[in-house]
Amino acid sequence: MPEHTAAADFAALLRELKDRSGLSYGVLAKRLHMSTSTLHRYCNGDAVPADYAPVERLARLCKAHPEELVELHRRWVLADAVRGRKGAAAAETSPEEAGSGTGPGQEASEAAPPAEAASAGAPPAAPVGADTGTSPAPARRRTRTAVLAGIAVAAVAAGVALAVGLPGGGSDGDGDGDGGRHRPVGAAGVTAEGTAPASSSPPSSAAASPSSPAKDTGPARTPAGSAPAGAPSGEGQKSGVPVTVRAEPYAWESPCSQRYLADKPASEMKPPPLEEGAAAWVAAHGAVSSGQQYLRLTVQGTGPETVVVDGLTVRVAGKRAPLAWNDYAMAYPGVGCGGGVQTRAFAVSLDSARPSLTPEPGNEDFPFKVSESDPEVYYLTASVSAYDVDWYLELKWSSGDRSGTLTVDDEGRPFRTSGNKGRPAYEFPIGGDGWVPEGTTKLE
Repeated sequence: MPEHTAAADFAALLRELKDRSGLSYGVLAKRLHMSTSTLHRYCNGDAVPADYAPVERLARLCKAHPEELVELHRRWVLADAVRGRKGAAAAETSPEEAGSGTGPGQEASEAAPPAEAASAGAPPAAPVGADTGTSPAPARRRTRTAVLAGIAVAAVAAGVALAVGLPGGGSDGDGDGDGGRHRPVGAAGVTAEGTAPASSSPPSSAAASPSSPAKDTGPARTPAGSAPAGAPSGEGQKSGVPVTVRAEPYAWESPCSQRYLADKPASEMKPPPLEEGAAAWVAAHGAVSSGQQYLRLTVQGTGPETVVVDGLTVRVAGKRAPLAWNDYAMAYPGVGCGGGVQTRAFAVSLDSARPSLTPEPGNEDFPFKVSESDPEVYYLTASVSAYDVDWYLELKWSSGDRSGTLTVDDEGRPFRTSGNKGRPAYEFPIGGDGWVPEGTTKLE
């Protein structure tokens, strides 16, 4: 799909929702905690958000119907994928070409920190003072710009290499040696077909991101039918796999339903984050999803051919007694939360001896079909009360005479969800300066 069409279709639906709400750009921007000019660019098609979370909050604020939320996410996936391919192409241009104009890639770097912009496929921002292409520049200046850009790219690459090389932690559930289990999520990971992670912290080399698919580990570990679940469009075709998967383990069905366990006193905890900041908040506190975990999976073909998603299987990598940590609610007392059951919604009880996904009432079951221009979004609610569970998913696909299995996890590590029964619970009052025991906030 041409870039202008994908971005324009996405922006058109945003404008429709905005106009229907009757709210001004200023009012919406204030409630979304973003600048009015940024919201203008999103609705005009001049920029595509690097993260879907603010888009979903905008849609819910504008009273979007469930079908519209699904369609909006579909259009954002297509627009984001085209922008990612453009960003990859821009990285191959000469310093003189890279220094001219502004575009969606630069908007992505404005909307997210450098690491997040890189994971979304956006090119690194040009160094301050770089040649803008509006007038001839001395060769020395262009050379300096190229050197600075090279240094910036090398620094980002070194940071990614360092993050991937960090050792995993233990799986005894006592919170020690977590070793980066709760890094912000970029994409689903993948292991060999039919191979489960050996422990609650598989080797970091299994991690994958949208901009950097997992390396081929050779025939012994990567048989036909396996591929990086988070590979960008086109990468799957090169490896023989026609489908990609992106997992968002820290999505929220609604703030009222989301809770996290943390092995810290309330005095050391930061206030509840917005949904797009949940992954960083979890990482900062070493937190674990409490009671239930809500996953959003985006499945997309890498080419025009149809790929059948035959099913999703839940695999348990480890079970322990629930964590004896404090329980923190993300909702603010007295603030109502809405939201209904999404299309393609599934539930699973991790307390079961053999956990399996079941469609939510009114939803269809697998199989489903996807292609590059027609992605699918699946919403999974995993609940648990009696255990601290490490788990992951296996997605089975087929296309013509080919078939395979993708292992979907949290960047090479299992998802982790723990029961919270009987744990001390806390809430954060609006306008307050700290966490208080849940249920003690006086509402006016």
